[in-house]
Amino acid sequence: MGYPMAGHLVNAGHEVTVYNRTATKAEAWVTEHGGRSADTPALAATGADFVMACVGNDDDLRSVCLGDNGALGAMTKGTTFVDHTTVSAAVTAELYEHAKTSGISFVDAPVSGGQAGAENGQLVVMCGGDEEAYATAEPIISAYAKLCKRLGDSGAGQLTKMVNQICIAGLVQGLSEGLHFAEKAGLDGKAVVDVIAGGAAGSWQMQNRFATMVDGEFEHGFAVDWMRKDLGICLATANDNGASLPVTALVDQFYKDVQKLGGGRWDTSSLLKRLRALD
Repeated sequence: MGYPMAGHLVNAGHEVTVYNRTATKAEAWVTEHGGRSADTPALAATGADFVMACVGNDDDLRSVCLGDNGALGAMTKGTTFVDHTTVSAAVTAELYEHAKTSGISFVDAPVSGGQAGAENGQLVVMCGGDEEAYATAEPIISAYAKLCKRLGDSGAGQLTKMVNQICIAGLVQGLSEGLHFAEKAGLDGKAVVDVIAGGAAGSWQMQNRFATMVDGEFEHGFAVDWMRKDLGICLATANDNGASLPVTALVDQFYKDVQKLGGGRWDTSSLLKRLRALD
């Protein structure tokens, strides 16, 4: 995700320094896009007005921000940290408060749209944070976003991303069941979707994933391992706020089944493969 996003920043005329835990990836990015690479998050953040992060999970984000040579320690008063990682609202609150004590703005800004959205500069970015901080960051984020919106104070972006993942889980399971039913009924799944996609059943998942699902190809999107991480955050947050997520909890277990099939790196549409494996 971060690789093409940073490229769009260069294309928009910004001076960009990148850091990646795998140095060869940063070097490859510099070869392709120009700019510079740095050996640590602190060195990458030094002198920057905006620092963007897109890593794996809560622990990764804490390490990049607060670990040895962390980015926040190198940033100065009046600068802004924008976190594009999908993490818990709890770690967002922690880092927001830590940044605030140093006069640094912190915007939580998880994204939706997948690798293709990042490559094409068509991500949807859902943000939380102070209004002034968001107002300064939004023009920068627009380099790789088709839609960027502030949903509220710090943490609102992460909570909105949870809603996004909850909705996706149910949609993908429903699509998988529909395609599986079509197969069992002897119908041409692609022909069926050509008809129903234009009606009330239509969705982004249907339009963008049905063909590869029918063909048994599951290497085209967000990995099951990452989806389970995200759904775990959703379920833990629901436990705290009292929300009832029975379908989300069920689909999370279905993704656990996919992992047992060896599909941790398959994309989320592999729920259909789980159904086929039950035959």
